[in-house]
Parts: sequence; structure tokens; C-alpha cells
Amino acid sequence: MISFDNTEVAFANKSNRSLKKAYFVFKLISISWLNKFATKMLQTGLKIGLPVKGIIKNTVFFQFCGGESIHQCEPTINELAEFNVKSILDYSVEGDQDEYAFNDCLNKAIATIERAKKDRSIPYIVIKLTGFMPFHVLNKNTEGIVLSDKEEIEYDKGKKRLKTLSDAACAAGVPLMIDAEESWIQGNIDEIVLDLMRICNKEKAVVFNTTQMYRHDRLQYIKDLYEIAEKENFYLGIKIVRGAYMEKERLRAEQKGYLSPIQENKEATDRDFNDALRFCMEKLDRISLCCGTHNEESSLLLTELMREKEIAADDSRVFFAQLLGMSDHISFNLAKAEYNVAKYVPYGPIKEVMPYLIRRANENTSISGQTGRELSLIQTELDRRKEANIL
Repeated sequence: MISFDNTEVAFANKSNRSLKKAYFVFKLISISWLNKFATKMLQTGLKIGLPVKGIIKNTVFFQFCGGESIHQCEPTINELAEFNVKSILDYSVEGDQDEYAFNDCLNKAIATIERAKKDRSIPYIVIKLTGFMPFHVLNKNTEGIVLSDKEEIEYDKGKKRLKTLSDAACAAGVPLMIDAEESWIQGNIDEIVLDLMRICNKEKAVVFNTTQMYRHDRLQYIKDLYEIAEKENFYLGIKIVRGAYMEKERLRAEQKGYLSPIQENKEATDRDFNDALRFCMEKLDRISLCCGTHNEESSLLLTELMREKEIAADDSRVFFAQLLGMSDHISFNLAKAEYNVAKYVPYGPIKEVMPYLIRRANENTSISGQTGRELSLIQTELDRRKEANIL
């Protein structure tokens, strides 16, 4: 049985300096008021041109991002690969909703495919659909509102961009993972991804959809999707995560007076997440699975399911994934045991990835025990190195 307590393995790629810096970052974001104050100040500083980029680059950016470009991510990609940990390059620029930004996202994604096809240490590329077409158009389609002529044109352009990308991914043999987003646009995203799966996944899973299991309807969605795939004879690529928009989802449901899509409690989310793992492992003849989690129990469960079903640790249909800078105790111990493991490696200009970094900081503050666990593991490793005269 794998242990996630081995900090020597977990932080084998970290220098003493890097470990101490990571401890400082997690300590900073563990203090809620200080986290909010610091992120607000840094945002304001960027807007008015204060020299704060250096502070960001040497703290949260250093911890959670690979660089400002694919080229700058190379040291991270190579370092992780030395420890059998792969990289999922993620162009994490958020917010801009214009033609220039959409085309830029397409170009960055194509460049990522070009980089990935040269290297087995980059098993997927990942995108958000809102990087390719307007949010409000996806929202209208999800809610069944008729688009204007202008919006129809915007939607068609977005789908053409996505088709260009999926064609490139198929030609290169690089799986394309599409992230989940807010529930009020996810319905249209699901439809678009399903259409791509029908086209691209005839021989194996190339296009992957993402399911957020903090939604109470997602386990049934996976089962229904499997029935469609079996009936129409194509393969499923599914990434399972717990989710990233819970507070926003609940607030919007309350404001607009509809039933929240969020599970009633964490236990229900954990139950559905683990049941989704069980379902996918039962149907592995047609499903390729990426288990995106920082949860130790779910990670262990998947290793046990693989062992019970005599599925090799390095079976290409099963991957574990965590975010860069988080849960190294899971990633590196799984990789040491020869499981397929990948880190999400976000990249992009510092100013443009600030929304992503703020979300990471807020998530660490709000997830019960997450930051405390990170701090405890880092301190354990620092103590171990001190005793061994490595510091």
C-alpha cells in the first residue's frame, strides 16, 4: 500500500531554499485576512504600474506556475520528468473576451501541441472553452435563449477555432482536455465536447471532458455519457475533479432563486467522486480516466481499484493529476510507485495569470485542512533534513 507520508520522496526535487519559500507562501495564504489584503494590494499595484511583479514572481507565481511562456516552463517540465512526473501545460490567462484574445489562446494551444508531440512527458494539453468563444454566448445556449445574428457569428467562429485545435490534437496524437466551468455555461460545453468526442474518439480517447463532482448531477452525467458512447461506438475521455466554483455557484443560485447544483455537503461530494472512480474502472474498456484530486483517500482508492482489477500501474488509460506546487506528497509518491502522474503546469504573463493565482490562494484558504497539511509536510521534511545534516 502506498504511503503519502514519505516527505523525502515528496520533496526530492526541492532544494532547501525552495522548501523554505514554499513554506512562506503557504503560511501567507493560510491567514485569511492577510491573504485577501496581499492579493488586493498586488492587484492594485499591477494596475497602477507599481514594481510588484518581482514580489509576485518570487512568491505565488514561483510556487504555482511554470513560467510566462512555454520556453520558460522547460526547466519545470524537465525537473518533474526526472522523477517520473509528467506535465500538463495550461495557458492560464483568464478574463479577456475579444477576438484577439480568442485567437491568441488558439495559437498558444497549437504551440502547446507542437511541444507535447515531441515529448511523452507532456501527456495532455488543456483549455477552457471560454478562451475560444464568449462566455455570454455559452450562457445563452445553455439557458436556451436565442442568439442574435452577431452572437451566432461569434459562436461559429469559436467552434471553428475549437475544430482547428481538435484536428491538430488528433493529427499529433496529443489528447485534448477541456476544463469544466460554471454550471450556467457547462451545458453548452458538454454538448460541444460530446460532438468532438463523436468525431475524434473513434479509436481511442483523444478529447476529454471534465466533470465537477461537487455537482449533484455529475455522476449520472458520466453514466449517461457512457451509454451514448457505447451505443454510438466511440471512446470516452473523462477527467474527474471535485470542482472550483462552489461559492460562486451557491451565491448565484440564491440570488436567482433556483436549486443550487452543488451537493448538500462534502461527504456527498466525496461519495460521488469515489463512485465515479469505481464506475470508470468498471468500464475501462471504453473510458480513459484522469483523476484530478488532492485528496489522499480518493488517490489511494484508485490505486486499490487498479490492483483489484489487475490493471498495471502505468496503464495509459489511467492518470492521476495534481496542480503544480500542491500535494507533492501525492504526486511524487505515486510516481515513485510507477503510476502515471501529471502536474498541471500553468503559464502566462504574470499580470494576466493573476486571476488564476488569486483563485489558487483562495482555494487553499477555503479547503479544510489543505494548507495545514502542506505546511505540516514541508516542516516534517525540513526537520528530517536538519537531523540528517542536509540543511
